[in-house]
Amino acid sequence: MSTFSEIFLTDTTSVLSKINVNDIENVVKVLASVRNQGGRLFLAGSGGGAGHASHATCDFRKLCNFESYCVTDNISELTARTNDEGWDTAYSNWLQSSRFNEKDGLLVFSVGGGSIEPPVSVNLINAIQLANKVGAKVVGIVGRTGGALRELATASVLIPTVEPKFVTPQAEGLQALIWHLIISHPLLAASVAKWEGLDSNANKKL
Repeated sequence: MSTFSEIFLTDTTSVLSKINVNDIENVVKVLASVRNQGGRLFLAGSGGGAGHASHATCDFRKLCNFESYCVTDNISELTARTNDEGWDTAYSNWLQSSRFNEKDGLLVFSVGGGSIEPPVSVNLINAIQLANKVGAKVVGIVGRTGGALRELATASVLIPTVEPKFVTPQAEGLQALIWHLIISHPLLAASVAKWEGLDSNANKKL
């Protein structure tokens, strides 16, 4: 009998094999165009996606020289907006206060991609709709069937479902893998991470 670890990793391998590599390349091209025209990148997600957005913001800034901001990094502003204005508009109002415009990009992490009707993940949907309204580019890394994010994005990567009971851990786990691929892509990478740099220096001495 297979162990749970074997089952989970087999599912991971199957999900990876079904990801469309062209989708990843398209997301990279959109992000590169935003950066190259002097635009900023805003990152958003809820729950695990918010954690991804914060981590990825660091990577885009440090490794890609891409001016980037995470919508949820300022907990004081986030809770003030949620308390005073409501959760549904917390992200979109934050973006408006940041002078979000047609030169900018929005990167969204989501397991389900949200829905307009019935309303699901409305905070993300409103942010995406604002981006489309002002002419900003929208990219996403999304699980399941992609939901509204997949439909409304300029480009997106779909992490397909193989085993329904693993939807969230596979989507969120592989979102991290995909964004690390993206920030390492030659079209975006502007500097070498610390450990790769150390290995490179060591090789030069050999």
